[in-house]
Amino acid sequence: MGPRVDRKEIARRAAARVADIAAASSAQLDEVARLLLAELAESIPELRGDQLMLGLLHASVESNVKTFFHIVRYGVPVDTVEAPWPAVEYARRLAQREISSNALLRAYRLGHRRALEWVAGELAGVEPDGRVSFAALQMLQDAAFAYIDRVSEQVVAEYETERERWLAHRNTIRTATLSALLAGEEVDVAAAEQVLGYRLRREHLGLVLWSDERMTSTDPLELLGQLTGAVAQEVGADSSPLFVPQDRSLGWGWIPLRAGAPVDLDGLARILGEAGGEVKAAVGAVGTGLAGFRATHRQALRAHRVAVLGAERAQRITSFTAPGVRAAAALAGDLDLARDLVTSMLGGLAQDDEGVARLRETLTVFLQQNQSFVATAAKVHLHKNTVKYRVDKAVRLRGRPIEEDRLDLELALAACRWLGPAVLSRSA
Repeated sequence: MGPRVDRKEIARRAAARVADIAAASSAQLDEVARLLLAELAESIPELRGDQLMLGLLHASVESNVKTFFHIVRYGVPVDTVEAPWPAVEYARRLAQREISSNALLRAYRLGHRRALEWVAGELAGVEPDGRVSFAALQMLQDAAFAYIDRVSEQVVAEYETERERWLAHRNTIRTATLSALLAGEEVDVAAAEQVLGYRLRREHLGLVLWSDERMTSTDPLELLGQLTGAVAQEVGADSSPLFVPQDRSLGWGWIPLRAGAPVDLDGLARILGEAGGEVKAAVGAVGTGLAGFRATHRQALRAHRVAVLGAERAQRITSFTAPGVRAAAALAGDLDLARDLVTSMLGGLAQDDEGVARLRETLTVFLQQNQSFVATAAKVHLHKNTVKYRVDKAVRLRGRPIEEDRLDLELALAACRWLGPAVLSRSA
């Protein structure tokens, strides 16, 4: 019977010590919170120098410490406890600042450890019986674990809810800001830059990127966003690009350029090629400032339409500045007119046939080279006689000399080159 009485007595005395510790003066608990805050502020690098967040962290720590010792003192069931509002507000602000929830949970883990270390120190100073101290510490540890488990679950849930709400709100503002910019509305440039996370007062390269959704198990939008970053790195951008999804396999992008920096389209095509699958891009001309931000995007959209109409014949990168693309983009706005132009200007040369396509390509270069067989041969890497044969055959298929309606002829050839099956006649 003796040992059983001793255990009961130890438990009674331990419970009394727990009550004494829990009834610590407000000044003592403030000191616990202050020491804990100092360590947390140093161990969470995302908060360094942020006075607002440090203030909220202090309020969260202080309220948690006092709430915990209050429920221990008065025997409040842990499953009835709600997270203190400063702790909830701190979690919400972390979500709004897009600071990882790891920073939130780290605070509770460190708080748990340091609070128990303080309790152990207090017990050592007032209780000479090690058995009683151990039992009291065990009681407080169990209570602390239960409290941390319940409250951290609540604040993490609040963090996730606020994060979803904030991202939706931020995306709404971001979308509205971008729409206003592209529509030519008056905007506060500095505020727009902050919302978009992108510098507008510089040179830009506009992109439209799209992919075949069946190409890979990777999320297409995630891949396109990564490619936008890779393109920015390729051109030596000194700040982050802007990528805005439009649907699950299409996105708009802007790459910030250093003044006068060249854009190597071959390098960009290589990056897209390394991604594998059917990933394509359309690009505008380099633009400067807010007006250039809008213009390069408009051009990229027009180049994208050209590439889409060109279907499988579209190159990996369609540049608005490539010869003939501007004309093709204009004709793409009225495909009936474009088809009529192609048919009337090319005759039999408008057939959707690989052999006829080679004749059109040779004729296009021949016109660009001022009708020089020698220059054309050097450009297309063919013998001069082969070039002459192809040009003569193209003229026969057209049915009239190339000097007739020269401008319309070149427009029709550009339409065939870039719009492909959308304007060509099917072979008989």
